[in-house]
Amino acid sequence: MTRLRHEGDTASLTRLVKAGDARAVSRLITMLENREPEGLAVLQRLESPTTRATVIGMTGYPGAGKSTLIDHLATVYRQQGKKVGIIAVDPSSPNTGGAILGDRIRMQDHSCDTGVFIRSMATRGQHGGLASATRDAVRVLEAAGYDVILAETVGVGQDEVDVAAVAQTVVAVVAPGLGDEVQAMKAGLLEVAHIVVVNKGDREGADSTVRDLKEWIPTVIRTVAVKGDGIPELVEAIAAHQRNL
Repeated sequence: MTRLRHEGDTASLTRLVKAGDARAVSRLITMLENREPEGLAVLQRLESPTTRATVIGMTGYPGAGKSTLIDHLATVYRQQGKKVGIIAVDPSSPNTGGAILGDRIRMQDHSCDTGVFIRSMATRGQHGGLASATRDAVRVLEAAGYDVILAETVGVGQDEVDVAAVAQTVVAVVAPGLGDEVQAMKAGLLEVAHIVVVNKGDREGADSTVRDLKEWIPTVIRTVAVKGDGIPELVEAIAAHQRNL
């Protein structure tokens, strides 16, 4: 990455980000991940927009289907005419330090849509489910005019609560058959989640999982993400929570 060498370049990158230029947005996020002083200078130039973005945090256990749900949510929001930014936090490669299993691979249907920006970020040793630059990346996407920002945590377990400091609405995604794991979730995810999604809701044990979770959180949505089942209900639940903020 070529460093910005003078004030004019800083101002130029700032203008491009504000104009929604995807390459400029990607460049700035990379600079912020690397904690480059020039990137931080551009970040300071980005004023908060008059209309704030809807920031949705997607957290939960690995394999519960967070990425598939995000894919469907992005489709719905695009149908509503909204620009969508997706920040997917993945484990770090032990060799390169970059993100592995990048969610761009799992969201190919949106790869040609200029109204969707997808960025995988490596944890780089950060705990809590997010990367250290996730909050800054959200701010960049908001300044670039994205209406909805979906932040997916790495999927490490019940202690992924940092997303609550970034997102207005936190969605915890679980799968049927949790059993005793619901007890462990009470001290973590269920304390920060506004909505719980029981994905793969056509599997055995879904009824009891939904019933157990409703004892702890009022909004529990059953989905089968691979079929698109329950997505309209999830979109409405998110909208209802946003209206009450």
